[in-house]
Amino acid sequence: MKVAALQMVSTDALDHNLAQATTLLAQASAQGAELAVLPEYFCLIGARDSDKLAIQEPLGAGPIQDFIASQARTLGLWIVAGTLPLMPSTPAPAGPAQRVFNTSLAFDPHGVCVARYDKMHLFRYDNGREAYDESRVLQAGASPSLFALASRDGHTWQVGMSVCYDLRFPELYRSYAARGADLLLVPSAFTHTTGQAHWEVLLRARAIENLSFVAAAAQGGTHPSGRRTWGQSMLVDPWGTVLAQQAQEPGVVIAELDAAQLAQCRSQLPALQHRLL
Repeated sequence: MKVAALQMVSTDALDHNLAQATTLLAQASAQGAELAVLPEYFCLIGARDSDKLAIQEPLGAGPIQDFIASQARTLGLWIVAGTLPLMPSTPAPAGPAQRVFNTSLAFDPHGVCVARYDKMHLFRYDNGREAYDESRVLQAGASPSLFALASRDGHTWQVGMSVCYDLRFPELYRSYAARGADLLLVPSAFTHTTGQAHWEVLLRARAIENLSFVAAAAQGGTHPSGRRTWGQSMLVDPWGTVLAQQAQEPGVVIAELDAAQLAQCRSQLPALQHRLL
């Protein structure tokens, strides 16, 4: 199955970002992808964390979700919509206390939303020069999410969903492996600082320890707000080999994921069967 990780440099203009996503999704489809993964915050990276509150949507309704559903139907493509801001079922009143979920949604080629994952681990970082605290506007999710993708090669892929900072918490991915996941998705917007230090080693570690493919779609460049994201979108095989990657700027990172290779790796090194804890 061909999988595409779409790298973007999102701005503070929703229409511009959706146009950028349209171009990349069409390129992925033209290259034979069955699954395309957009990055975290694909729809908006504003000047302030609170900017995302203005475009929040309820589950199942809204221009961002309608856009992804339409793209999936038009292209006949599975699409995982990086993340978008979804409002809680009981929204807080407007003001400093307002929170949204940072949600990744999976759509099948008919445009049906088949899975939802709310980012569980909220990023916080402060080195004295740059500071982030997602908990100011985000509400943490409570549970993992796995969905089945029947590919044209006859294999049904079990796909585990995660987002960005989740990558630092291996227990999430081990829980997916225990449930039979063979592809792990990591749409992200890693900072340039933390990405340069840790991005590739963490992605390869999650692939190796869980004997799973990993698809990581990232933001990669300098955004209008001045924020720099690391990029380096990549696809990694169960042996930890990077199959394809792109350093910076928008693009389509695509590779063939081989179910037979997955089975061979797990047969030759049955580490998942040797777990004691």
